[in-house]
Amino acid sequence: MGSMLMKTDNPTSAPATGTHADQGTPVSVKIRERLEAGRKRFNANDNIAEFIEPGDLEKMLDEVADKMQGVLDSLVIDTAGDHNTRNTARRVAKMFVNEVFNGRYIKGPVVTEFPNAEHLNELMIVGPITVRSACSHHFCPVIGKIWIGVMPNEHTNVIGLSKYARLAEWIMGRPQIQEEAVVQLADLIMEKTQPDGLAIVMEASHYCMAWRGVKDMDSKMINSVMRGVFLKDPNLRREFLSLIPKKG
Repeated sequence: MGSMLMKTDNPTSAPATGTHADQGTPVSVKIRERLEAGRKRFNANDNIAEFIEPGDLEKMLDEVADKMQGVLDSLVIDTAGDHNTRNTARRVAKMFVNEVFNGRYIKGPVVTEFPNAEHLNELMIVGPITVRSACSHHFCPVIGKIWIGVMPNEHTNVIGLSKYARLAEWIMGRPQIQEEAVVQLADLIMEKTQPDGLAIVMEASHYCMAWRGVKDMDSKMINSVMRGVFLKDPNLRREFLSLIPKKG
């Protein structure tokens, strides 16, 4: 009687587990899948820190550097022979992930709130706060100043003056459109402080106009958001605007 050959499973050829299968998946794909599973929007000026896991940003930096190298190659720049651009892909990746767009990937600054023990109810103005962002149309710099007016009430949370700058920096650290950025900042400050009224004015130079396009170096954009009593009381609004130093 001939011998019977038994087929046995080879553990080394077993299908990869989910963990091993994920090793070749780009980190950006993993983050996107988490966002989609959580039904979370991820527009350019959205914060997605809730969906970033430890180690993701380091992997994202590597991924962006690799793809930025592809951009330089497509622009026919000899990064191997040109000492000026040899490490440009990595530098640009670090700039985007760790600096100019990190307001997308990190949690908001810790803001210590204090009760309005003295029942302050007079107009307070903070500014000018220098802000830096990038236009989400061309990724060109947007650089300007912000003035913030707060009308507190006895229930308002008081925060340190530097915290207004921290909040503005976090909001602006994303590809932004100025009109939307000011609304996002107003929403955030209203949430943190609960004042009777809030007013924000922003004046900025947009390098998508200065560096390209019409190449107008002098034009600036000014916009404002008024909430609460600033919206209802024209006298208070005029007082706030009159106390802002002459812009430009």
